[in-house]
Amino acid sequence: MNYDVVVSGGGPVGLMLACELRLGGARVAVLERLTEVDQTVKGGAITTPSAEALYRRGMLPALAEVQRQSMERFRAFMRERSDGGGGEAPGQGLGYVGHFAGIMLRADLVDRTGPDFGDAGPAADIILVSQQEIERILGERADQLGVEVRRGVELTGFDTDDEGVTVRTSGGAIRAGWLVGCDGGRSTVRKLAGFEFPGTDPEITCHQAVVEMTGAEDLTVGWTATDTGVYAHGPMPGRIVTVELDGPPADRNAPVTAEDLQERLRRVSGVDVTITEVRTATRFTDHARQVTEYRKGRVLLAGDAAHVHSAFGSQGLSLGVGDAMNLGWKLAAVVAGRAPEGLLDTYTAERHPVGAGVLDWTRSQIAAMRPDPQSRALRKIVSDLAETVTGTTYLAARLAGAVVRYELPGEHPLTGRSAPDLGLADGSRLADHLHGGRALLLDLTDDPELRARAAGYAGRVDIVTARCPSRPELAGILVRPDGFTAWASDAGASGLAEALGEWFGVPERVVVAG
Repeated sequence: MNYDVVVSGGGPVGLMLACELRLGGARVAVLERLTEVDQTVKGGAITTPSAEALYRRGMLPALAEVQRQSMERFRAFMRERSDGGGGEAPGQGLGYVGHFAGIMLRADLVDRTGPDFGDAGPAADIILVSQQEIERILGERADQLGVEVRRGVELTGFDTDDEGVTVRTSGGAIRAGWLVGCDGGRSTVRKLAGFEFPGTDPEITCHQAVVEMTGAEDLTVGWTATDTGVYAHGPMPGRIVTVELDGPPADRNAPVTAEDLQERLRRVSGVDVTITEVRTATRFTDHARQVTEYRKGRVLLAGDAAHVHSAFGSQGLSLGVGDAMNLGWKLAAVVAGRAPEGLLDTYTAERHPVGAGVLDWTRSQIAAMRPDPQSRALRKIVSDLAETVTGTTYLAARLAGAVVRYELPGEHPLTGRSAPDLGLADGSRLADHLHGGRALLLDLTDDPELRARAAGYAGRVDIVTARCPSRPELAGILVRPDGFTAWASDAGASGLAEALGEWFGVPERVVVAG
């Protein structure tokens, strides 16, 4: 075999997956048809699960620096708007956590003490990081780990057999044990492998662009619903979004011109703006589909290759990074012989419901954006709920991905959830112990029984004994490499051996000296 795994697609999802595979010891190659990072305007923010994932792998400083620069640009934009006398909707400055269908969610109305919010630590403060910056950071990380990224190389076909996959590319054939399609919504891997892709057809046309324009002082900053659609202005200079709900575009691949953007923005906003230059622009719809299974034999899918939906709320990147985190350690363990192939069945079982939930989340926003009387009545109700602590907390938790929970064995409330970023007495945090991509057993009561149960998993499970002043009731927690809690206890080691065996296989025999 040339490689253990070939990843088709070198965007954030493909790079994240490749990094996770390398941490698990797999030989991996990434094929990316583009020769450099696509600078077309995309998501300008990330949700908490994406920030957590990179934080747990040691990339928080890079995220924080990007956000610092983004905040400087945002503040400059808001100062310019203030000087120019432009309108600003209440709550659409720094004090918001996102939006639902363009309805802004105020940060001061979010109750983070409830059960739907865990403790993401400093990752919870990371929001304003663009998709291009995520790709840059992950590209540097992949290079550090020795991932081979082949840019300008496109997958053209493949053949599978019982032993592996022969991947045909524009640069020749490659032999690998496994193939993962991270090649976007129009995935070649998905189509060639014959994955079923059911869903709903598009009914809207959206444009996002960064432009130079005059007359923008009368555009409201943030999201605004009008009689003809929805538009957004900001949070960066020149950034605009238009949402029209009169059907999908006649030609989705047609160039986006200044004239077209100007006509649409005028129609939706009612403001007589003039667009003089288009720096970057894209067109998208609310096409929403999801494969029925994420694996067919030796071929797997992740990210937009497995699910597509509208871009509202920046959910796509987070969903794809979550796929990569879930699949990476499992596939690496199978490749290395540390786990049976059946472990991969848990990938679809855990991630498909999460993807389905995001598709419904985005579909519901379309319902609240339509300009018909019934939908506007619905929008008024949601807007009223978004002015309450309960309503905003629910919407913010869904937006942040805080409600994700896998159905894992065990009754502890932490089991199946993203692990809290516990602050330990030695000054470290839980995330600091996950940089190597291995599982973690935190022994919080200096219990020799806990450590004895995990002694046979050296190299698979790191054991750390420490105190956690903020959670004195917690005796121990077993965290999978993807950051999700596999086991937790407030007293004793009951159930730990079963959890270790479920996720990390048979323990090695421990020989005691003497």
